[in-house]
Amino acid sequence: MQPHGRIVVGVDGSAPARAAVRWAARLAGLTGGPLEAVAVWDFPCLYGEHGLVPPVLDGFGAERRAAAVLAETAGLATAAADLAVPLRRHLKAGRPGPALVAAATGADLLVLGNRGHSTPPDAPLGTVAQYCLHHAPCPVVIVREP
Repeated sequence: MQPHGRIVVGVDGSAPARAAVRWAARLAGLTGGPLEAVAVWDFPCLYGEHGLVPPVLDGFGAERRAAAVLAETAGLATAAADLAVPLRRHLKAGRPGPALVAAATGADLLVLGNRGHSTPPDAPLGTVAQYCLHHAPCPVVIVREP
């Protein structure tokens, strides 16, 4: 079988994102295409009475958590695919929507969970999924948690 194009999957450790990783890994196993997992982290900032207040940094805890999610992703992808799926992992800093859209440049498919950590449970799609649907340079698959 001739390998097909690159599949990019956004990961954040949420149950819908884990379902997206399993779905993307199975597709990559069937098509022979490469799979790339992307985790994005950012510094949370708050607005106070004197303007933007940077958070107390916990030694780049957000970056460490995103790296841990990427490490977990490799195990999920291997378990989900019947064939050995080569997985490339990318850790990016910035806002998730724009970072995932940039990572999907040149990809054949972007796969996301229907909502992540910061979206209310009754929302059909999260803000990142909506952003990617409108701005991605390739088709987007939204995987709902079973």
